[in-house]
Amino acid sequence: MTDPIPPPRLDDQLCFAVYAAAHAFGHAYRPHLEALGLTYPQYLVLLQLWERDDRSVRELGEGLFLDSGTLTPLLKRMEAAGLLTRQRDAQDARLVRIRLTERGLAMQEQVRGLRQAMACTLDAPQPELDSLREQLKRLAARLRGAG
Repeated sequence: MTDPIPPPRLDDQLCFAVYAAAHAFGHAYRPHLEALGLTYPQYLVLLQLWERDDRSVRELGEGLFLDSGTLTPLLKRMEAAGLLTRQRDAQDARLVRIRLTERGLAMQEQVRGLRQAMACTLDAPQPELDSLREQLKRLAARLRGAG
């Protein structure tokens, strides 16, 4: 009789390590973002719009890996907070265009120190963080390709 195979341990699962790290990131960002009146998903939307303003909801969703059912309520709250506007596209009324307001643009200056604060929190050399980021991007791409 062979020894039974032990059940998988949670701490041995790569998926749980990634999940736990994502949860820890959210926790580390929370006080910085709360001081600005932002949630982490709102911050991600702003990052995309600061890179290139005037995007469709679909473009934002693709960049953030969010469906419109998740993204639309988030954008509505951001519009109510005066950070962006949502407007039907003039050429294609099926599309909703998202544009930053003055307040949304000004938030970019307010979060300037956030990256440095997070680097201090992580307390790791920048090349190590860059390598980890690239590894995670490749992992995510492989997982999306496997589906």
